Amino acid sequence: MQFKSFEPNIEVNGQTVYSILDGMGNYKKIGEKILCECGIGSIVNENYILEIDGWYPQDLWLNAFKEIAKKIGDSTLKKIGISIPENAKFPPWVTDIDSAIKSINIAYHMNHRKSGTEMFNPDTERFLDGIGYYGYEKIPNKNIIICECRNPYPCRFDLGIILSMALKFELTAHVSHDDSKPCRKNEADSCTYIVTW
Repeated sequence: MQFKSFEPNIEVNGQTVYSILDGMGNYKKIGEKILCECGIGSIVNENYILEIDGWYPQDLWLNAFKEIAKKIGDSTLKKIGISIPENAKFPPWVTDIDSAIKSINIAYHMNHRKSGTEMFNPDTERFLDGIGYYGYEKIPNKNIIICECRNPYPCRFDLGIILSMALKFELTAHVSHDDSKPCRKNEADSCTYIVTW
């Protein structure tokens, strides 16, 4: 279900939170106001202040997404998702569309922490549970990747992330929501996307 965290004590890094503003374009000032109203950052002398190196409660960030969806709409959530790869940390081994889509789950965990511990350890390659995942399934002998996304973020936001990562390596990439599968907009825990090129 979108906008509801799976567990308490989950945080998101400030660099990733900033992507909301980066993806809002002409609505950036509205985004700053929404983030402040949700308890993330502050406005001092008409300037929005956010600690890029700080950590913020996931619940507050999800509330900001919910307000953006209400006040501006789903298309803005997609634009925010598209901006994520430019703002969040991603592993350095991403070199093609397959590794790009695979890396989303690692990056997702790298940019979250649970009770003060980052949720992906690059030394052990272990994940902490509590935020769900971004799936990856390559269809053999076809230019098709299936991504089941089980996490509390909005459906359109995830579509934007996947599209942005795919287009980095395949200019003809297209991402569609698999309407035959459950959707978080309809109270499900996951959405499924089809990447083709």
